[in-house]
Amino acid sequence: MASIKMPQLGESITEGTISKWLKKPGDPVKKYESLVEVITDKVNAEVPSPLNGVLKEITVQEGATVSVGTEIAIIDEVGGGREATPATASGAAREPQSVAAPAGQPAPPGETGSDQAPASGSEGRSRLSPAVRALLEEHKISDDELSRISGSGIGGRISKKDIEEFVVRRGRTAPDGGQRVAPDGDKQAATVAAAGDSLPLSPMRRAIAVNMAKSKQTIPHAWTVAEVDMTNVVRYRQQVKDTFKQREGVDLTYVPIVVKGVVEQLRATPILNASWGEDKVTLHREINIGVAVSVEDGLIVPVLHGADRMSIAGLARATDDLARRARAGKLTLQDVQGGTFTVNNPGTFGTILSYSIIAPGQAAILAMDAIVKRPVVVEGDAIAVRSMMNLCLSFDHRVLDGVSAARFLQGLRHWLEGFSEQVPLY
Repeated sequence: MASIKMPQLGESITEGTISKWLKKPGDPVKKYESLVEVITDKVNAEVPSPLNGVLKEITVQEGATVSVGTEIAIIDEVGGGREATPATASGAAREPQSVAAPAGQPAPPGETGSDQAPASGSEGRSRLSPAVRALLEEHKISDDELSRISGSGIGGRISKKDIEEFVVRRGRTAPDGGQRVAPDGDKQAATVAAAGDSLPLSPMRRAIAVNMAKSKQTIPHAWTVAEVDMTNVVRYRQQVKDTFKQREGVDLTYVPIVVKGVVEQLRATPILNASWGEDKVTLHREINIGVAVSVEDGLIVPVLHGADRMSIAGLARATDDLARRARAGKLTLQDVQGGTFTVNNPGTFGTILSYSIIAPGQAAILAMDAIVKRPVVVEGDAIAVRSMMNLCLSFDHRVLDGVSAARFLQGLRHWLEGFSEQVPLY
C-alpha cells in the first residue's frame, strides 16, 4: 500500500482543496496519470499518480480543505500489474468529452460539452466545473431543475452566472406570479439576493483569504507612492500598437512596458528581488515577475520566468499567453511557481491609488493605477495636460527600508518618463 499525500503546489502554499476525484476506488491507475483535481489560491491543478496500481481508498472527499502532507488516498501497488481499462490505458484522466453536434442538430444521447449539463442524472453534474457544482449543492438544485437551465457559455456550457440567475428567478417571485431576474453581470448581487445576507465562499476565494491573512499577519507592510508622467509611453504606444498587433497577434499594453522598467530597477536595487528568512535575507538571481490576472473566482498570479531576459515584445507575448491560459484554467504548476516580485494592474478598472498585499515569499509588489490626463506644472512653470499614473509599492519592512523603496520608485519613474523610440521593442 502507498499513501498519497496532499502535495505542496507552490512555495507559499500550505493547504489545498480537493475539487474532484478523477478516479474512484477500485480503478486501475498508471504512473503519471491524473488522479485528482486540487484547488489553491494560485491554480487549479491535476495531481498525477506517483506509481502504477489500483486506487484502494479515498481518505479526503471532494470539497474538503486539508494541509500539505495530509493523506488523501491509498493506492495498492500490488494491483499495478493489472491490465488497465481502455480509458486508462490511453492515459485519459477524465471521462471522454464528446464533440458537440453541428448547429441545429441535437447531440446524440448522453453526449454533451464538458460543462453542459445533460437532461438529468449525476453524470451531468460530474461534467460541470467545480465552481458550478458547488453552487448546485449550496442552493440544493435538483437534477430536474438543472435540466431546465440554459447554458450561456460556449457550446451551451452552464456557468456560475447561469446558476446564480436561476436561483434569483426561483427565489424572488413577483406579486403577479412572474419572475424578476437580476441584471446581467451582477453576479455577487444575484448570489447575495438568493442566499440572504451571506455570500458562499468558493474554494479559490477561501484559499485566497487564508493566504492574504497569512501575509498581513506575518509581513510588516509599508508602502510608498510615486506619481509618473506617462506621456512619452502613451505617445509611443499609440504609434506602434497597430503594427505590433498585426505582427505579433497580441496587444501591446502598458503592462509589459512597466514590467521592463521594473526589471531594470530590480537589477539596480536587488534587495527588492528577495525573500525573508528567519535568520537571513535571500537575494534571488533570477528575476521572475508575477503578473496578477483577474479570473471568475478571484485572482491568479502566473509568473514571467526569466523576465530579465525578455524584450518588451517578448514580455507582451508571454503576458498575453499567461492571461489567456489563466482565464481558461490551463495554467500549469510551473506557471505559478517561483515568482520573486509581483506587478498588479488595478488601473485597468479605473483605480487611481491602490495598495496591494505582498505575496508570501516575496519582498514587494507594485500596483499600476489608471493613466489619467490632467493639468500639471512642467518646466518653466508652464501648465500642460499630461498623462499621469500613480505607482504604489508595498514592501516588506523586514527586508528593506523606505530609502530602498523610494530609490526603486524614483528609478522606475525616471525610466518611464524618459521613454522614447530609443528603447528597443525587440
